[in-house]
Amino acid sequence: MAMTMHVDIVSAEQLIFSGTAEMIFAPSVNGDVGVLPRHAPLLTQMRPGEVRVQTSEGEEFFYVSSGILEIQPHCVTVLADTALRAKDIDEAAALEAKQLAEEAMSDRKSGIDYTKAQTSLAEAMAQLKAIQKIRDKVGH
Repeated sequence: MAMTMHVDIVSAEQLIFSGTAEMIFAPSVNGDVGVLPRHAPLLTQMRPGEVRVQTSEGEEFFYVSSGILEIQPHCVTVLADTALRAKDIDEAAALEAKQLAEEAMSDRKSGIDYTKAQTSLAEAMAQLKAIQKIRDKVGH
């Protein structure tokens, strides 16, 4: 039997996932982090991206916009501003958000907040990447 740890993924609105996992991967601002049970304690900021949880039944994919990742030896907590199961992401909305952000960034004269447009683009791209990962997994 593999060693496990408890994982909670929480958004500002609700608990998205709570259960045991054999490994978790999360997008830290300093790069992706892989966490096994008994990992050294760590507290880090997350960037928009995909959280992958490996359980004894398989893998589950989640999208997080940003937030905090807290790692303890037997427990990992993902506190995200926005968190969704990859299968629940609205692909059309993500594509539209990506297009709007790209248009805003290309038109520097419009007086838009360039940093906000970059953040929106990063979030949309992370959502689309999570959708693609789940599609690749199920073979569609």
